[in-house]
Amino acid sequence: MKKLLVLVTILFAFQRTQAQSETSLIEKTLKEYMDGSSYNKLELIQSAFTSDATLYLSGRDGFKKYTAKEYADFFKNRKAGQFNGRYTQILAVEVVRDIATAKVKISIPKRKWVYIDLFLLKKTKRGWKIISKTATRIDDSKR
Repeated sequence: MKKLLVLVTILFAFQRTQAQSETSLIEKTLKEYMDGSSYNKLELIQSAFTSDATLYLSGRDGFKKYTAKEYADFFKNRKAGQFNGRYTQILAVEVVRDIATAKVKISIPKRKWVYIDLFLLKKTKRGWKIISKTATRIDDSKR
């Protein structure tokens, strides 16, 4: 019985370490997205996504589907490398084998906007990549 308990404890510790390691890799991918979108780095934004990722966002034209390139192009008329006022924070990451979900808070104090972004990620041969994103505005300001 003691041997079984020791084996279970070792297995649990190994799985926890693996999950922590994967979480760190996922956070690295999310940071690419966050830094890219906060500093107008189009290539960095796109590098966080798979080539066929889908983004579902609400905007002036209503709810619409975008590609990662179309999303990155939102930042193309701003100076690359210059902070644009978007503050980001990872709120949650959950890993299940080779898939994960993540929640990120985006604050833009100058405009008094706060968004929550939700992500689906997949572990690929190139590492963890975002396969889908959606967002909603949660501040109390009128739209």
